[in-house]
Amino acid sequence: MIKNIIKSTLFSWTIIIVFHPLLFAKKTPKPRIVISTDIGGTDPDDNQSMIHLMMYSDLFQIEGLVSSPFGKGRKKDLLEMIDLFEKDFPKLKKYNSKLATPDALRAVCKQGETESAPYSGIRKSSEGSDWIVKCAKKKSNQPLWVLVWGGLEDLAQALYDSPEIESKIRVFWIGGPNKKWSINAYSYIVEHHPNLWMIESNATYRGWFMEDENAPANMHDAAYYNNFFKGRGIMGADFINYYNGHIKMGDTPSLAYLMNGNPNDPKGENWGGKYKPINYSSRHVFDRNTTKADSFPAYGVVEWRFNGPSITIPADSSCFTLEIQKQEWPGYYLGNGVYGVRYSSKKPEVSSYIIHSKIKELNGQKGEYTSIAPWPGKPNKDDYKLGKNWYGDLPNPEYFLDGQQGAKTLSKHRKAYLNDWAKRWEWLK
Repeated sequence: MIKNIIKSTLFSWTIIIVFHPLLFAKKTPKPRIVISTDIGGTDPDDNQSMIHLMMYSDLFQIEGLVSSPFGKGRKKDLLEMIDLFEKDFPKLKKYNSKLATPDALRAVCKQGETESAPYSGIRKSSEGSDWIVKCAKKKSNQPLWVLVWGGLEDLAQALYDSPEIESKIRVFWIGGPNKKWSINAYSYIVEHHPNLWMIESNATYRGWFMEDENAPANMHDAAYYNNFFKGRGIMGADFINYYNGHIKMGDTPSLAYLMNGNPNDPKGENWGGKYKPINYSSRHVFDRNTTKADSFPAYGVVEWRFNGPSITIPADSSCFTLEIQKQEWPGYYLGNGVYGVRYSSKKPEVSSYIIHSKIKELNGQKGEYTSIAPWPGKPNKDDYKLGKNWYGDLPNPEYFLDGQQGAKTLSKHRKAYLNDWAKRWEWLK
């Protein structure tokens, strides 16, 4: 009798052990990522984002770190941040043995394009663009996420060199200011690869560092640094060098998007923000100088074209500049006596421009314009047409934060993601 009970019990446990579905549940694979960053260039927030990435490297398959700078940034800037991480690594790995090793990160650092794309949107292959292609072509059951923290030059070049990778990658791009500097590469991608799976975060990402009415006092401004990681490790000591310890990290939402929420559904709640499908990207072409009465959406592409003399110059050679707010964008000869230049405003604004050129017919021409929210605005005949997998900032007024479209869909999670990071800083006490 007792033997039968024991046998019956063992048999029941055997059934549980062998057939319990939880034991056979498949683990979600770590997302495959390549990051294109302008670290070391014009904005030090990428340094902050790199520290965050390395401290969360256990959550990803990091296949590439590409230096795609605006300004003087280079691959060495990536390597210098990894050197800092290496000094903290012995402490960190005691708490999390799955963090990427410093040597593994160094092995995937690549130098990307160092110049902005000309009017055509592509220039030449780089180590970085070649690496994107190589990673995208790897045999895998999951897509390669290309997280772009700066310009799109290396991505545009990769798509030009190997158009077939379009279906193998998903892109999360921090646009906004990066869009105005990378306007020609953007125009190439949106025109030639409208079916790319793309999240274009032109303003939503700002919710990462903009504080709404629910922002906790202990995380306000520099309080987060002072309360949670001041003096904790080498990276904690280094953090004060960027914005005096204030949290910006405007590129981190692309990473956070893969950390919390369903990355297959940009419309859902997510640490990287909420987005909506869009079937066109705003573009306005003017064959004249504009005035304040001429308006177009902020973050949209505006293109001015001017008549001038027919000249013979190498293709994609800049022959004039457009100056806006003490910054200049190169303009190009398009042929048949027509000259063109593209621009994208990083926020709603009323501003003016002036042209500088050795070509007397162009030099000194002036104009004004008005850029407005929301983006992409009303459909227009010049718009770029998009496929079904392009996503943009939510245009609803209730999601604006201090004029930034969609930012409240991200700022609402601020306490949660900063608390989560604070736990990891505890490892460096």
